[in-house]
Amino acid sequence: MVWLRVGALSGSVAVAAAAYGAHGFRRSDRDDYQKEAGALLSAGMTLFCGPFYYFAVTGDPSLNRAAPVGGTLLILGWAAMAL
Repeated sequence: MVWLRVGALSGSVAVAAAAYGAHGFRRSDRDDYQKEAGALLSAGMTLFCGPFYYFAVTGDPSLNRAAPVGGTLLILGWAAMAL
């Protein structure tokens, strides 16, 4: 029963992604997507790695809370690059 639900969810996500791919991409310039992906990856790398470098140099863990935000931005950047 669980696998049936997983399959149904997977199928619905596939249909939604296909509909978005067919109708959601109305821009003609692919460079815009690459710029968005680059900005997300750069911001993610800064926010993910920066607090760890800061902690390694100073020993102050106050910026470590930014690392999950940076990780999320990295994931979004890779997803934007895939689209």
